[in-house]
Order: sequence, then structure tokens, then C-alpha cells
Amino acid sequence: QSQFVESGGGLVQPGKSLTLSCVASGFSLDHYAIGWFRQAPGKEREGISCITYGQESKVYTDSVKGRFTISRDDAQNTVYLEMNGLKLEDTGVYYCGFSVVGESSCTALSEHWGRGTQVTVSS
Repeated sequence: QSQFVESGGGLVQPGKSLTLSCVASGFSLDHYAIGWFRQAPGKEREGISCITYGQESKVYTDSVKGRFTISRDDAQNTVYLEMNGLKLEDTGVYYCGFSVVGESSCTALSEHWGRGTQVTVSS
């Protein structure tokens, strides 16, 4: 079965770091732009970062700029999201998926999501 598999979430204190991984299972990420999307409690899912296939473009939503870094290893069929300086408002379920990479935004190409990985920032 082809799906995205997210991992790396957890419960951390404010200011700490986590690195999320997104593995494509059953298909290749080659030639696809991929995004990370977050659904905070009671809110709609939002695109927070995305990366083109050749990594020439990386986009971040304003709330995570300077704190999060997206990267990919196509040999490992994996996209990463390094999250530093975590804040309470970063809490949510994080998903990855195919994305349109705009100048300043990331738009999901599909509504078929994996299980996501929970990130909880709490003191």
C-alpha cells in the first residue's frame, strides 16, 4: 500500500527540538515536491513548510521561519523537518504529503493523509 509514514513526534518542553521524518512507502518521492502540514487542536490543517524535488526552493510559513528547517534525502525516500525552539503553539499533528510550492505558501495536492505524528509542546 502506498502511503506517507510520519514519525519523530513527541512531548517536549518549550525551547526544545524535534526532528520529524516522512517516509514514502510503496512509491518514490522522485520529481515530487513535498510539504509538511500541521493540524493544531480545533484548527484546520495548514501548510507550514515545503520543498521542491531539486531542493532549489524551500518555503516556510511565517510562524516557523528561522526555527524549522526542511530537507530531503531522495536516496532514502525521506523528507525531514527539523524543529528548533519549539513553542506551545507548535502543538499539533504533523503530516507530510505532495505539495505545491508557492512563493510563500504550501498547498496540499491531495486530501489522502497518513496517520501523522503528534507533537506536543508543554511546560
